[in-house]
Amino acid sequence: MALPEFTMRQLLEAGVHFGHHTRRWNPKMRPFIFGVRNGVHIIDLQQTVPALNESLKAIRDIVANGGRILFVGTKRQAQAKIAESAQRCGQYYVNHRWLGGMMTNWKTISKSINRLRELEDILSNPEKMGRRTKKEILMLTRERDKLQLSLGGIKDMGGQPDAMFIIDTNQEDIAIAEANKLGIPVFAILDTNSDPEGVDYIIPGNDDALRAIDLYCNLVADAVLDGLQAEIAAGGKDIGKAEDVKVELPAEKDEKPKAKKKAAKKADDEKAEESKEDDAEKKSDASAEESVEEKEDAKKAASA
Repeated sequence: MALPEFTMRQLLEAGVHFGHHTRRWNPKMRPFIFGVRNGVHIIDLQQTVPALNESLKAIRDIVANGGRILFVGTKRQAQAKIAESAQRCGQYYVNHRWLGGMMTNWKTISKSINRLRELEDILSNPEKMGRRTKKEILMLTRERDKLQLSLGGIKDMGGQPDAMFIIDTNQEDIAIAEANKLGIPVFAILDTNSDPEGVDYIIPGNDDALRAIDLYCNLVADAVLDGLQAEIAAGGKDIGKAEDVKVELPAEKDEKPKAKKKAAKKADDEKAEESKEDDAEKKSDASAEESVEEKEDAKKAASA
């Protein structure tokens, strides 16, 4: 698998070039605006194409070096696609609500994640559920669902991510602030009303249209998959270059004489059994001959 490719036509068809009404713009986005059409700002796709391509390469390289990507998109249009794309490439996501301190206060978040796991264990175990009332079960289920919405996508992350991919920086300003504080690189889609401050990789584009969001998420997920394949391939090369290791097997050497001894002992036992059987046969033959002689002597005595 190679780095995902895209064309200007794909961006146009997805509506990536459509910004917001001119009255809702952010002046900091002026360098990325091509012009105005019917009172709507048009984004310069001549800048979007190289910016998106550079971002995909950077994400691929981060993953190839063993990094993890956190997909963030809590707005209604992005929620489903963010979760689907992150799961498809084995990464993590936040698509419901960004909890303050989700990155900067990981210790507290970890406790909530442990509580989520505890609730999942209780609700999936009939033995633990049997002693609880319906009201208790309902309360536990609600608590589990609430935690699942906020933390389900990062439950298995185990720590801070190596990069964030964000849809709509206005909506996720707290996430960006926390990432900046921790030095986590931020990749983000910026519309004409967005603030580019704090974003390391700016991708100018429509952050509201469903088709545009689908395109961004699919490309990023494919870049992650390409990075995972590169990581696996690199691991394979390292193994191949490793020197041959001479392995001594003293255990096998010790086992051979033991096996010979066992075989010899078995043969001796078989011979002993055969000799016993021969002796028994000889004794039976001798006793049979003695009984015949006794019968003959008895006949002679009777005739005399």
